[in-house]
Amino acid sequence: MKIVLKVQYIGTGYCGFQCQKNGASIQEILTRAASRMFGRPCSITGCSRTDAGVHALGYVCAVTPADGNITENWCTIPTGKIHRAFAPFLPSDISVCAAAQVPDGFHPRYDAVQKEYVYRIWDAPYGNPFARGRSYHSIRRITPEMLERMQAAAAAYVGQHDFRAFMAGEPGGKDTVRTVMGAAVQREADGMVVFSVSANGFLYNMVRIMTGTLLETAAGKISPGDIPDIITSGDRNRAGFTAPPEGLYLRGVQYPEQILWQCE
Repeated sequence: MKIVLKVQYIGTGYCGFQCQKNGASIQEILTRAASRMFGRPCSITGCSRTDAGVHALGYVCAVTPADGNITENWCTIPTGKIHRAFAPFLPSDISVCAAAQVPDGFHPRYDAVQKEYVYRIWDAPYGNPFARGRSYHSIRRITPEMLERMQAAAAAYVGQHDFRAFMAGEPGGKDTVRTVMGAAVQREADGMVVFSVSANGFLYNMVRIMTGTLLETAAGKISPGDIPDIITSGDRNRAGFTAPPEGLYLRGVQYPEQILWQCE
């Protein structure tokens, strides 16, 4: 059986999940930790790429022997205690919070049917030291009327659309049609304005561009009624700015079969 991990991390000090030549990555740190823990070279396969500075609350990745030889007893650690075994080998900003056994053919990226992201916005004329690096600071206060405009605009994202206008860079022949299952904006009890969106997949910078568009809708630069036309146009210039990475979190990933996470 293959082992999958549920991982949480603060992405501030990393160049993203995937290994890069220009800096430390989450994948690199997890691979090194797994190899030391299991006493053999290991490979880590993730559910998605997250950009530099992006965080995760429920990232899913698989750990296997680097040689691909997944024998029945290659992992001798009880599944419910794998998170404990990882802890001594990980920095304080990365945590394995649960593990599970899945079939050998399971792939955390290609088998995913839905991913959910949240984007957190601190809207106040003063900075929040507890949220620095973990939210976007907007000095413009979002009033209830502005929040309503954002909610109306977010609702227009829902459905199957070609989201080319909400993608950074050229598609290069890539399919840009995605199905958004849910999108909402609300103010939470801690004062943060949070945009949550779930879809069967996301394009490069898609959530950050969606967020920038919502903020420009709040400011009156874009009307909620313009969103369907912006989507149909496929014109990146008509959508809003790309919100910075520090407010973005991968909240969770869903699969056709429920993963039975264990944490003892």
